[in-house]
Amino acid sequence: MKKIFQSCFKLVFVLILELSLSVIQSCGENPKENTSDKTSYTDTVSVETYFVETKELTISKTFSGTLEGEDQANIIAKIAERIMNINARVGDYVKAGDVLVELDKSGAQSQFYQAQAAYLNAQKNLARMQNLIKVGAVSQQAFDAAETQYEVAKANFNAAKNTVEITSPLSGIVTAINVSIGDLANPQFPMATVANIGRMKAVFNVGEVDLLSFFIGQSAQIYSDMNPEVIQTGKIVQLSKSANIQSRTFEIQAMFTNTQDKWFKPGMFCRVSVNMKTKKNALVIPLASIIKENRIDGVYVINDGSVLFTPVTVGINDDKFVEVLSGIKAGDKIVSLGMNNLKDGTVVISSNK
Repeated sequence: MKKIFQSCFKLVFVLILELSLSVIQSCGENPKENTSDKTSYTDTVSVETYFVETKELTISKTFSGTLEGEDQANIIAKIAERIMNINARVGDYVKAGDVLVELDKSGAQSQFYQAQAAYLNAQKNLARMQNLIKVGAVSQQAFDAAETQYEVAKANFNAAKNTVEITSPLSGIVTAINVSIGDLANPQFPMATVANIGRMKAVFNVGEVDLLSFFIGQSAQIYSDMNPEVIQTGKIVQLSKSANIQSRTFEIQAMFTNTQDKWFKPGMFCRVSVNMKTKKNALVIPLASIIKENRIDGVYVINDGSVLFTPVTVGINDDKFVEVLSGIKAGDKIVSLGMNNLKDGTVVISSNK
């Protein structure tokens, strides 16, 4: 009897336990969502906008170039002889005719002493002939021959002297000394440079497309990356009529006045900024607002709070604004920032720029 009672008790306990677990499991389940009760909505995108307007649009380009003095000369030897003396330093002011470099006068190529001896001999001979012709001791023909011999000897001596005493062809500042005493002068290598740097030339090259936008007298801004705050205004003074064979570019020169402290030096790299083209009353928008869809340029125009991609035809630009030739009109409101997340019909929240 006792065993029957224990078996019934265990059976009731198991049933109660199973019922409890079932209740707990049912309580932990989430009710199924009723998808039909969801509320549909449209996302909005925050963008910056710009009102299309007309204004003057100026295109400027900057080119790299080098600086030269208005008058500049490279001092080059005519013969290969040893350098015996250098009579100037960089920064010195020299006059035209001053001897800058002296070469070995006794060198095999100089012919200096030979020409000097011939010149002195011809000079003495002419002096004797002058005394003799006064007393009628020689004919006029003999005197003329002696005079001619003297002039030839003098010219030869001056030529020989100029090959070993190399002078400056102009007055100016010595801007470079490229040799040292004891070096062998190389006729193909400049030994020094002399320049008049009161006025400077900026020499730069442009392609054939840009060449059409240049003209004599055109304004140019010249500066150096070493100190961009020092800017001088000059004018275009020379346009090359033929292209460089190797680079296929055209050389242009701009002349400008140097600063009072002569900050610009020959040989420096420079930047030349030139206004290439100006268009008044151009219909303009920010260049960044232009996007491409299927290789077509266009902008997103805002109308009644939503956007529509509108193809446009563009013209010139100054790297910040671009001219619009067709597609939109003045007063239209376009997206200038945030257009990457847009498509036709997107509702936008805009702020004017």
